[in-house]
Amino acid sequence: MKRSKPLRSDLPPLPRTRTVDLVEELHGVPVADPYRWLEQGDAEEVRGWVDEQNEFTRSLLQNREGRAGLRRRLTELLSIGTITPPRVRNGRYFFIRRDGGDQDQPVLYVRTGAGGRDRALIDPNSLSADGTTAIDWWYPSRDGALVAYGMSTMGDEKSTLRIIEVDSGRHLPERIPHTRYCSLAWLPDGGGFYYTRYPAPGEVEQGEENYNRHLYLHRIGDDPASDRKVFGDGRRPEEMIDVDLSPDGRHLVIMVQEGWRRSDLYVRDLARDADGLLTIAEGIDALFNGEVIDGTLYLHTNWEASRYRLLAVDLQRPERESWRTLIPERESVLSQARVVGDRIVTLDLDDASSRVRVFNADGRPLRDIALPAPGTVDQISGPHDGHEAFFDFSSYGVPPMVFRYDVSRDEVDVWSRIEAPVNSDRFAVKQVFYPSADGRRISMFIVHRKGLELDGSHPALLHGYGGFNICLTPRFSPSRVVWLERGGVYAEANLRGGGEYGEEWHRAGMLDNKQKVFDDFIAAADWLVAERYTRRDRLAIMGGSNGGLLVGAALTQRPELFRAVVCMVPLLDMVRYENFRIARLWAPEYGSASDPEQFRWLHAYSPYHRVETGTAYPAVLIGSAECDSRVDPMHARKMVARLQAASSSGLPILLRMETEAGHGAGKPVSKVIDASIDLWSFLFWQLGLESDGRPRRGLPSSPRHR
Repeated sequence: MKRSKPLRSDLPPLPRTRTVDLVEELHGVPVADPYRWLEQGDAEEVRGWVDEQNEFTRSLLQNREGRAGLRRRLTELLSIGTITPPRVRNGRYFFIRRDGGDQDQPVLYVRTGAGGRDRALIDPNSLSADGTTAIDWWYPSRDGALVAYGMSTMGDEKSTLRIIEVDSGRHLPERIPHTRYCSLAWLPDGGGFYYTRYPAPGEVEQGEENYNRHLYLHRIGDDPASDRKVFGDGRRPEEMIDVDLSPDGRHLVIMVQEGWRRSDLYVRDLARDADGLLTIAEGIDALFNGEVIDGTLYLHTNWEASRYRLLAVDLQRPERESWRTLIPERESVLSQARVVGDRIVTLDLDDASSRVRVFNADGRPLRDIALPAPGTVDQISGPHDGHEAFFDFSSYGVPPMVFRYDVSRDEVDVWSRIEAPVNSDRFAVKQVFYPSADGRRISMFIVHRKGLELDGSHPALLHGYGGFNICLTPRFSPSRVVWLERGGVYAEANLRGGGEYGEEWHRAGMLDNKQKVFDDFIAAADWLVAERYTRRDRLAIMGGSNGGLLVGAALTQRPELFRAVVCMVPLLDMVRYENFRIARLWAPEYGSASDPEQFRWLHAYSPYHRVETGTAYPAVLIGSAECDSRVDPMHARKMVARLQAASSSGLPILLRMETEAGHGAGKPVSKVIDASIDLWSFLFWQLGLESDGRPRRGLPSSPRHR
């Protein structure tokens, strides 16, 4: 064993990190892993190492210039609250809201009648002193009398299902563990529900409890241990099962998804055959989802339609030749379709911005609903037998709001809004298009103060994701306001691998095409420099989760292009990623190192394996969390160790490890504020931006940028 050398710089001495002489031969390729021991998160030595790294990071960030003012402004901005569209059940409106002030977690409210008073039904803020207890998911019964919901702590998302009576606020005795990411459908009479759960430890081999999600039927008052398994035996462990039930309780809809590119869909007619399944789609390389209303399956699919379409399937004549097209594929991406009253309300993506459109029951276009700006709608809700559809909206300069569309009157109004202490008129937003390395045209949004002079002097922050069919669209970020107010340029690129332009766009950036995502991102950075929005020594990049992989690849492939990198809850060791937590679920997106060909492309870009000793790497802040049940924090630990040992730039390589937080869901506002202060302190420091917006005369010392 040997110990790594500390960096030559003006920084305090680095924590010492030992290495191991470990080289594995994988498919004929020798693969070194000198920091394998940092995978053991529970080991005393690893915990001590993390404590030293956290202290090193604190020592560099806690006294940065302007930090006190940054805390005041971020506390003000991040305390504005949140709101979601309501789910309407029998005249009751259920919704999530977090008020400003001291609330760490959103609260589930109920409002009876359109003009009724809001009443807190489930308030997790009263359940833990540190604010780490959170609502993961919730489903009101069809009569609005009960709510099933999941709660977890410290962001681990390992939910336990509970049931609350809406009128009395009394909890029923049921407590069903292992209901992470639960999909649930109530029976019409409220006497029970179909739901998904994972196996308990000991029921399967160790590690397999993260998979094998099956469907069960629970009757109120029964012992959950005796719940009947309805579906799942014989399926692949990595498949995700979701459930829906038609409002009349007759048709059970089961969707089985593997990865983010294909799903099977089945319907069970409970009135005729409680055990039989009607196969709607099986073994087809496309996505199928839908709901049954009055015997018709409204089928949302990208089968033979990369940008999706909506079909109607009469379950009395379910043969494929009888399927009827309601909304055909168009230039925009059909993201959602909701039947409300005698209308179909859709959510489309048009050049990476949301559009809400209204059709009649036969799919004839009626109108587009005007939105305040190019922005983001996340979801449309509304009962099929009601007259109200609800949808949220935000944009870079527009704080969150919820709109109500009355389908009977064809009227739109604001149902709720969040007030924010932000002067949005100060900022300009535009969308640009630039060529990637292979000439593909890529969209990017740019936000900055109005009147920006393109002289290359401005600090710029480039954000991206590029994977899992996820869309980056213009949305409000309270934390980002501090960057814009202080003169920073913010850019967000719509990379291949996302869903902004349909399934073809998604597949163009997955598996053996993953390098194209990194090329798109690097081309965005080059474009910002070439167009004189910024220069290399004032350019930072940021990404989280799959976006953490993105910025990790960019920093190792083009280290001279960036001054600073913020890499949050990342995947970075792509040779071993699937051995940890729930990561096997992502093999359809990335590939598996167990396959020789897939190993070849994974190893070629794996950031941890592309770090080269003696390279002048940019300043890096890598953030992770011990309770992350999705991405194992071993990625962050190993990458920090390798970069600290390898970099010759003299710039800081920092680890920020949370001990009571997860991937991001359920994180209390107090912890969000602390993390945001560290993030922006790091960027302001490295990009030479004073807290009042004045650039410094010189940047922190770095041989590379002298």
